[in-house]
Amino acid sequence: MIKRTLFFGNPAYLSTKNEQVLISFPEVDKPSRSVPIEDLGMIVLENQQITVTNGLLAKLTEKKIAVVTCNSQHLPDGLLLPMHGHSEQAERIRHQLNASLPLKKNLWQQTITAKIQNQAALLKEKGKDSARMHYLAKNVNSGDSGNHEAQAAAIYWQSIFDLEDFNRGQSGIPPNNLLNYGYAILRAVIARALVSSGMFPGVGIWHRNKYNAYCLADDIMEPYRPFVDLVVCHLVETLDDYSELTTEIKKELLSIPALDVRIDGQKSPLMVAASRTTSSLYDCFAGVSRKIIYPDYE
Repeated sequence: MIKRTLFFGNPAYLSTKNEQVLISFPEVDKPSRSVPIEDLGMIVLENQQITVTNGLLAKLTEKKIAVVTCNSQHLPDGLLLPMHGHSEQAERIRHQLNASLPLKKNLWQQTITAKIQNQAALLKEKGKDSARMHYLAKNVNSGDSGNHEAQAAAIYWQSIFDLEDFNRGQSGIPPNNLLNYGYAILRAVIARALVSSGMFPGVGIWHRNKYNAYCLADDIMEPYRPFVDLVVCHLVETLDDYSELTTEIKKELLSIPALDVRIDGQKSPLMVAASRTTSSLYDCFAGVSRKIIYPDYE
């Protein structure tokens, strides 16, 4: 069953009883409600006047539900994940830490190949030339020594939006604001899946910034980014103004975990596919397999 994402943009008091999230609102005329905890995959807390009981936080972490907090600018900036995500966590992290450099280079090669292939498929769907992208995807070397990821990115971002002077950057012009929000949600989904598979999100196969607590999540989310880009493309094409992250825009971006993707020949919600990917990654670390299973954009 696909897990639900709850978004709280207004003041609220969140507690728990009988394995339910109890939601109360300060407004007198707004009734309280409850949601089964087992139905949830992620909770996004945006408003600065939300109170959450520790009892609820304990149940959310026990059920491996990602809790995303937002800053005063309403942007995701924090992520709560369980410390114990798998019964064999210590052994699994040991395999992760002992991964050889050749293995990590091979995994990164697979990751970048999948990312560029998915980018090329999205460009093709949008009627854009993707021949060079397909060439780059087919010729990624171990560790992406030829830096095909950056070459593909230059083509991709010049083509994906019909917008003059658009460049991808954290603080760039819209729709960068939409991309940033969508990628933050995607990052939380991948980090949750990694912890559920018994791995440590802070030790990556390629990303290695000592200030980044989610290096492995940033690695594994790469082939999933085009699915966020698809949602953003739709918003850009259908909205007259997307300079501000409105409630309706956030609603669309928060649907990303429920997007249908094709992975290993079958359709699956993105959040479920992420768990398939992280499970296959562990198999690579454990020496059971040499292939990460990523979704194919179609």
